[in-house]
Amino acid sequence: EEIMKKDDVPYGSDASAGTYICNDCGYEYSNQSKKSLPPCPNFRSFPHIKKSWRIKTGRGDAVDDPYPDR
Repeated sequence: EEIMKKDDVPYGSDASAGTYICNDCGYEYSNQSKKSLPPCPNFRSFPHIKKSWRIKTGRGDAVDDPYPDR
């Protein structure tokens, strides 16, 4: 069964430092412990429907954790 993870972070959300990937275009953004996540820089270039970031590194369940047993 699928376990729900909170790994989609809407624009403007408070977030910890880490790397985030745009859910609409795949743009990779590194957040240096800012208070809130900005819109994707490509937001005005073409429609962004989801308007959210996916957590790649940082707080959250990293599925691709290279050392899951540590």
